[in-house]
Amino acid sequence: MEAKPARLSRTVLTEIILPADTNYHNTVFGGRVMQYIDKVATIASMRHSRRGVVTASSDSLDFYAPVKLGEAIQLEAFVTWTHRSSMEVFVKIESENLLTGEKKRTANSYLTFVALDEYGQPVAVPGIIPETEEEKRLFETAEMRYAARKLRKEERNLQL
Repeated sequence: MEAKPARLSRTVLTEIILPADTNYHNTVFGGRVMQYIDKVATIASMRHSRRGVVTASSDSLDFYAPVKLGEAIQLEAFVTWTHRSSMEVFVKIESENLLTGEKKRTANSYLTFVALDEYGQPVAVPGIIPETEEEKRLFETAEMRYAARKLRKEERNLQL
């Protein structure tokens, strides 16, 4: 199976934050951000694998700044690394004050998706070709995150 450039999976989602999306601080609910993250990462992983996918794990979600009522939230996702049937997807989240144009990094997240065949079984996915500096940096550090996920899974299984 031939590897694909990471850019082919790149997906951008932009939404405006409305009152129903906000908490009592007039900032977006964290759960709403998580919903957007899962949606944009699903699309990126499907673009890469051209298969149906399932979310296998959400490794991290680090918030840096709130997104306020009336601001736009923009999520950009792409596949950073693959294993046999799994794909690591990086999502960066920014907010934009639509009146001033000020943008700020809001959060980062890493998720893992597994590609499925028509019977719902894991299926092999293409490798990744990183091209930009960001893609190369994330690709080079992905095996370390994969090992941490694997260790976390083993520890969880011991607790069950």
